[in-house]
Amino acid sequence: MTKTFSVAPMMEWTTRHCRYFHRQLSRQALLYTEMVTTGAVVHGDRERLLGFDDLEHPIAVQLGGSDPKEIAQAARICADWGYDQINLNVGCPSDRVQSGKFGACLMAEPDLVARCVGAMKASVDIPITVKCRIGIDEQDEEKALDVLVDQVLNEGCDALTIHARKAWLQGLSPKENRDIPPLNYERVYRLKQRLPDVPLGINGGIQTIEEAEQHLTIMDEVMLGRAAYHSPFLLAEVDRRIYGTGDQDVDLFATAEAMIPYIEAYIAKGGRANHVTRHMLGLFQGRPGARRWRQILTVESVKPDAGAEVVSAALDALR
Repeated sequence: MTKTFSVAPMMEWTTRHCRYFHRQLSRQALLYTEMVTTGAVVHGDRERLLGFDDLEHPIAVQLGGSDPKEIAQAARICADWGYDQINLNVGCPSDRVQSGKFGACLMAEPDLVARCVGAMKASVDIPITVKCRIGIDEQDEEKALDVLVDQVLNEGCDALTIHARKAWLQGLSPKENRDIPPLNYERVYRLKQRLPDVPLGINGGIQTIEEAEQHLTIMDEVMLGRAAYHSPFLLAEVDRRIYGTGDQDVDLFATAEAMIPYIEAYIAKGGRANHVTRHMLGLFQGRPGARRWRQILTVESVKPDAGAEVVSAALDALR
């Protein structure tokens, strides 16, 4: 089975600017949009919500919703926009998500999740996948995960990515949910052992390419979230180490320079430099001059007349 490295969908982080930047570092990694609600897709500004550059392929859109009819309609719209796959969010623990009846709270309604998957499968020809938790609150994570997975597979779900931590929806904030309760990779491994022929991914707390490689000895996909965002230089190793393409890692200076025409084009359409450069701050983390790089991008790119030259100035300071 093909091994996949992906960058997790993250609200306000994995924007189209972030994905275009990440694509300079890895041509092969699977990139995800931020989660978009099905209502927004059906009724909202689709260019703003769903627009992306062809360079971003392979790209998955993550939907948040729980109404099978609306989710099928949203799936058709996303497929028409050219996405490579559609992912259903059954993992986000935020209050806003709970009040909208999507995200991790759906772990308690596996039959509804399955109906949503079935509705999407009947509507589009591209892969339908699910990102979920191992359980929520007082659920028995052995039983809860198996029940959800089996039901969505019965409806034709093509793959699942499992965040290897329970979500506590009662009494913990979304931030606290990042660290409590402990990660349980072994539970996800047991699922893979039970379902060797189903494409299964693992997510949660993975910090390095070395850890990703270790998980991929068992799992089919490894998904990095905050580590990939805050330390994007990790992605420079992905194509060589995970996919075996190319004999050397991507040049970080060339990556930054490749963003200059993109920033210029975005500003020409009325955008602001900092909308793009904020995603680039961690590119040189841990290297001499990294602090100066971050400082110049942070201070200079928010100025009203800032242009792509802030990247050139930051690179000059780094050199």
